[in-house]
Amino acid sequence: MTSPLLLEICCDSIDSALAAERGGAQRIELCSSLLEGGLTPSVGFIRTARANTSVALFAMIRPRGGDFCYSESEFEAMREDILLAKASGADGVVLGLLAEDGNIDVARSAALVELASPLPVTFHRAFDLSADLERSLENVIKTGARRILTSGGVPTAPEGVEQIWRLVQAAGDRIRLIAGSGINSENAAQLITRSGVHEIHASAKAKIPSPMRLRKNVPMGSTGNEEYTRFVANEEEVRRLARVLRDLEATH
Repeated sequence: MTSPLLLEICCDSIDSALAAERGGAQRIELCSSLLEGGLTPSVGFIRTARANTSVALFAMIRPRGGDFCYSESEFEAMREDILLAKASGADGVVLGLLAEDGNIDVARSAALVELASPLPVTFHRAFDLSADLERSLENVIKTGARRILTSGGVPTAPEGVEQIWRLVQAAGDRIRLIAGSGINSENAAQLITRSGVHEIHASAKAKIPSPMRLRKNVPMGSTGNEEYTRFVANEEEVRRLARVLRDLEATH
């Protein structure tokens, strides 16, 4: 392998961010609400994570759940969130915009990439919902983004490994592909070898119970009565993933 392998862990809590760093992640994607695929983290979260970790922090810029076709007011919110992330110590941002026809919204994506500069931008898995992945690869390159996070246009990266490989070959040195979704310590080595990526993205999450003894059946959201459980990055799984990457580097 010609360049080092990198492990990115997505985290929607400070506990997860701390576990990710202790486990050996080189980069953390900060977001809120992983149950919705990740939304923009609060300024307080970014600043607290920055004060307590030393690894690279990339902030998600996604103003709501659902699709990636944004109104002008949502686009303005994304601009403001990028400025706040830069001012709060983020090392990069993660975003993605699509047009109504499913193609990459090149003009507005490029405008956000320029606004984020000099911080690097990752174009997230909105890419996987685009109309044509090969065309979208070329369009994301036009935006100036440095990376694309992808599962190959299917639900998980192991399922899309052949498509990811094709994208890696087409990208060459012009942009870096990150494989993400459904990656764990058991399948990471094979996925990296077959896809040719040098970066992987995982949540390494584990379900933990609430410490609260008083429990009431009063749901706060639409996902069911989940107020007394939550998902946190599992430090040991992060460590296992990091070990997989080190072992691959040692043998190539």
